[in-house]
Amino acid sequence: MPNDFDNVAIVVDWLDACRSGSLDTLLDLYACDASLEAAHEGVAISGRAQLEVYWAAKLSTLSPGAFTLDQIMPVDHGVMLDHSDAEGRAVRTVFSFDAAGRISRSRSEPVSP
Repeated sequence: MPNDFDNVAIVVDWLDACRSGSLDTLLDLYACDASLEAAHEGVAISGRAQLEVYWAAKLSTLSPGAFTLDQIMPVDHGVMLDHSDAEGRAVRTVFSFDAAGRISRSRSEPVSP
């Protein structure tokens, strides 16, 4: 179901929050029951409390070059983002959104150079 939100802009806001280390801003982009899967880390979590623990740890130890944008594009039911993660590794994250324009699911995996 289409929504009235600019999902690409939401993902840009997500990147900005990650780069700036703004945990509250980042968490506000997620739905309360959102899930996050980081296949390259073996992590699968859901809910605001688990997202807060995960992101607090990541944002406290950002490496140089963390969260640089390589490519962003809308895809069926979401947005695909190629970027560097908190450790500077190349990853692809696909975001899905709820009807309120919040991130409902994200899944990251490594990108081959």
